[in-house]
Amino acid sequence: MKSFLISDNRDTFVAMRLAGIEGVIVHEREEILIELEKAMKNKEIGIIIITELILEKVHDEIMDIKLKKKHPLIVEIPDRHGQRRDKDYITKYINDSLGLK
Repeated sequence: MKSFLISDNRDTFVAMRLAGIEGVIVHEREEILIELEKAMKNKEIGIIIITELILEKVHDEIMDIKLKKKHPLIVEIPDRHGQRRDKDYITKYINDSLGLK
């Protein structure tokens, strides 16, 4: 099973390539969706790694995939600029998922 990176950042792309993970660099929403669809269709890919900025651009689509599909696993990572999420992101995510305020 392979991992695949969808990144908006060349540094992240190069670092992952050094680790043996293939990927693409995209910037526009349409490009992201095309590459995501290609990765989803490739049965050899078990993990899709995306940067947080990519997630921000296609958030609804990624969440829909995570809720409806078991395969592949989609993982968000920060890029070289650091984490974009709030420190209590996980707590907020759980509360939102459960409908708690």
